[in-house]
Amino acid sequence: MNKKNKKLAKKVKNKIIKSKTDDKIAKLKSNLNIENVVSSKKLKLSMIVAVVLLILLIIRLFYLQIIDGTHLSTLASKQQVKSEAISSKRGNIYDSTGASLAISETVDTVSVNPSKLKSKKYTDENELKQALCKELSDIFELNYEETLEKINNSKSSITIAQKEEEEKVNKLKEWLTENKISAGVNIDEDSKRYYPYSTLASQVIGACGTDNQGLSGIEYSYDSILKGTSGEVVMSTDASKSEIPNSQESFIPAENGYNLTLTIDINIQSIVEKYLKEAVEENACSKGGNCIIMDPKTGNILAMASYPNYDLNSPFTPTSYYADNWDSLSNEEKNSRIYNMWHVRSVFETYEPGSVFKLITASVALEENITKTDVANDFYCNGVEEVADKKIQCWYYQAPYYSKHEGESLREALMHSCNPSFIQLGKRIGANTLYKYYKAFGLFDKTNSGLPGESSSRFHDLDKVGSVELATMSFGQRFTITPLQMITAISAIANNGNLLQPKIVKSMTNTDTGEVTNFDTTKIRQVLSTQTANQVKSMMKSVVTDGTGKNAQVQGYSIGGKSGTSEPVVGDSSSGYTTSFAAISPIDNTQVAILVTLYDPKGHSHQGGQTAAPVVSKILSEVLPAMGIEPDQN
Repeated sequence: MNKKNKKLAKKVKNKIIKSKTDDKIAKLKSNLNIENVVSSKKLKLSMIVAVVLLILLIIRLFYLQIIDGTHLSTLASKQQVKSEAISSKRGNIYDSTGASLAISETVDTVSVNPSKLKSKKYTDENELKQALCKELSDIFELNYEETLEKINNSKSSITIAQKEEEEKVNKLKEWLTENKISAGVNIDEDSKRYYPYSTLASQVIGACGTDNQGLSGIEYSYDSILKGTSGEVVMSTDASKSEIPNSQESFIPAENGYNLTLTIDINIQSIVEKYLKEAVEENACSKGGNCIIMDPKTGNILAMASYPNYDLNSPFTPTSYYADNWDSLSNEEKNSRIYNMWHVRSVFETYEPGSVFKLITASVALEENITKTDVANDFYCNGVEEVADKKIQCWYYQAPYYSKHEGESLREALMHSCNPSFIQLGKRIGANTLYKYYKAFGLFDKTNSGLPGESSSRFHDLDKVGSVELATMSFGQRFTITPLQMITAISAIANNGNLLQPKIVKSMTNTDTGEVTNFDTTKIRQVLSTQTANQVKSMMKSVVTDGTGKNAQVQGYSIGGKSGTSEPVVGDSSSGYTTSFAAISPIDNTQVAILVTLYDPKGHSHQGGQTAAPVVSKILSEVLPAMGIEPDQN
């Protein structure tokens, strides 16, 4: 190849090489551009993902810190701290003279934490548990095998004995010291309710459970005031839940319960309970009895008793009255009996007041000027009053008398407790007027005395009161009220016609500050004029001096009263008669109103003047002098 061709070939080769190089470069550039595009897309996607994750993180942090922050903070705190409740001391209950009726004594609760038991004497864990269980069983009268089983099967603290007396606890403390047990057995201070007078005013005072919670009576209705508010101490802990020494503590002190002072006077209460028990037993009252004494000028309940009563220190132990066939009863039946044993009968149960209620009918008639006290022959008793083809007999027309009262004034009708005369009087008054005064006397409303479980009265609807209903209402039958409603209405008559709210709590005392809050007398309304009230009191005096209430007389004192007897409930032969007597004394300056009610007497008589009136006499013969009331009669 000549020199020229060689040069040409070389040139062509260089072009080919250059062309291939340019292609490679172009291809490389193309590939680079593609990669750059992909990388750019990946970068954008990564940035989007990062932004989304950031937003989600922000949302989560917001939820955790703001929305759920309190809850999480609480959970974290619980892992770092422990709290212990500080028990408040339950307030005491006193009578009006300052005598203790219910107090809280310091006792101890014993618990064992098996996982923390330590002793320098016992190196073997099982041997330590066995020795401890033996001692606990001996001291607290427990079953050894059961106690040991509890301790062996428990990984946390278990209560062994509650509210134990100092003597037993001290014995345990000595044994723990002797056996060098330094941990695992806890003795915590507690309180126990104690009732110094045991059965006195048991239904009124009421009982507490093992947790010092009020179960009945004043203990129940004033529970929130008596129990106070628990405190708390919060301590920092380590991972093992042990308290960190010298760590900061949060302390909320307990607020002790208030003390209560009742209007009850234990001296008067004791007299009432003595004679009420005697009356129930002497008259074979299968359903017991109750008595209320009230100060008409203040509404203060000076005594309120039911028989049978029960021991407040053993509230779940039935008295003999309620223990009949006890072992054969179901748990539900047992609980029902215990509840019945506890309730305050004077407010919990309603009854037909009978002829005691004639005082209300007479009061309405005099206030409305329908009749006067001493209009001769204003009424006529033929022994039987016929109402809507029904014959209603006077008690005087029955065995052994079979006599008629014939012509009577209002005073004589009340003295003789004559049903026909009061039927005639009720007809003159009319149902509308009677119901107006029933409302005024508070007979349609609960008394709100502060006692629990108060029942409502039961009257016929006014639009359903026919001639028979009007007749029976006029002498106190075929409707029911509570004994407390009855004595409250009578106290209004004794208090110059002024109706007061009955009161059982006199005052409460803040035990932390000593501040005393008194409960004032509450006047509800003026029901009768003073003139009417004095006229009724005058007739009540005649009932005792010359009428059916002679057995209620008290030497040296003016007594006014009214007997009452209601028949068994229609359709319930087991209900029996209810006999009662209401009285006031002294007549001119009345300081005492009393109502005695006996249920289902099966003794010599079921008449109020024969059974209940003598009880009133016995009670007042001691109560009046005890209250410092001077005799006003020769």
